[in-house]
Amino acid sequence: MEVSPSYKLYDEVQMKKAHPCKGKSKRFQIVRVGADIKIKCLGCGNIIMMDRDAFNHRIARVLASHEGPIEIR
Repeated sequence: MEVSPSYKLYDEVQMKKAHPCKGKSKRFQIVRVGADIKIKCLGCGNIIMMDRDAFNHRIARVLASHEGPIEIR
């Protein structure tokens, strides 16, 4: 049996593919954790929701843990 990795709210993660926004950012912040995971692009601020299996397949690594949301300028 494979152990599923655990992610926390406000973790900063790097995805395998870049978001197709102007900044082409691979950095996202987790803004909701449950059966589905909601992530926010740190390049443009768009929010993407995907199921946990798709997220586990697309994540490259966890970059950092934060206490709250990251402000996008």
